[in-house]
Amino acid sequence: MTDSIAILDAFTANPGDLDWTALASLAPLQIHERTPPAEIVGRAARATLVLTNKTPLTADTIAALPDLRYIGVLATGYNIVDVAAARARGIVVSNVPAYGTPSVAQAVFALLLELTHRTGHHAEAVRAGRWSACPDFSFWDFPLGELAGRTFGIVGYGQIGRAVARIAAAFDMKVLATKSDDRTGHDGEVELVTMETLFREADVISLHCPLTPKTQGLINAERLAQMKPGALLINTGRGPLIVESDLAAALNVGRIAGAGLDVLSTEPPPAGNPLLTAKNCLITPHLAWATREARARLIEMAAENVRAFLAGTPRNVVN
Repeated sequence: MTDSIAILDAFTANPGDLDWTALASLAPLQIHERTPPAEIVGRAARATLVLTNKTPLTADTIAALPDLRYIGVLATGYNIVDVAAARARGIVVSNVPAYGTPSVAQAVFALLLELTHRTGHHAEAVRAGRWSACPDFSFWDFPLGELAGRTFGIVGYGQIGRAVARIAAAFDMKVLATKSDDRTGHDGEVELVTMETLFREADVISLHCPLTPKTQGLINAERLAQMKPGALLINTGRGPLIVESDLAAALNVGRIAGAGLDVLSTEPPPAGNPLLTAKNCLITPHLAWATREARARLIEMAAENVRAFLAGTPRNVVN
């Protein structure tokens, strides 16, 4: 059977400012901007290689696709695919690691700087005429704070965590990190500590650990109670790392000072998500990964994964 490729949800990776030439050069290519659940099997049935970002490929879906040989995930996280069902069928599943490291690290500090300097908020205040109407040469309506001298805690010290650590150090912050193996010691200027030490001492905590049964709900009422009252929480990792009702409650009573979130447990969030109305909670719509440069790397690396599979030397295999 001649190979062909189907992309089930192409729009987020490429809303029109990039192209799919690298993939189209490898096999006939079908591009679907979005695929509703009822149409997944119908569209995927016409391909032997399927690429997905957030369109789920469950065990039942995989069972309904007898010609499927390869699943390429257009992301680093691959929980959208039932990898065990794919493995049982001999279907290779590949992901794209590390394509967004610089962009996500940059987004961490975009959130943090907005929480500490409120640049966007004050720029909007100027546009609304508030500076023009001010009797003084300067005004601000949120407390402003420096990063220098504060302690930055990183939960999950992988590639993104290390990139974040370098930026935090450039801001003259003390950097703590915790690893999944609970190892302590030093990695250059970064001090490796226990989770308890990190939550107790950090002024800023940034989440970069993978979503696993162990880390799901990691940030709960108990963890939040360990944080300093003036601490800030940043999450550009996975939404379910946080028990959202617990974080909203902590923010609303001032248990911690603020949060900057790029991910939520359900995306897009339902209107009733308590974080949407929580005090001092900045939320961006899962865009930390989405710079043009990062998306170009994603597409090129996804094409390289397909090229390697077709050559009989699959890479970035997760199952």
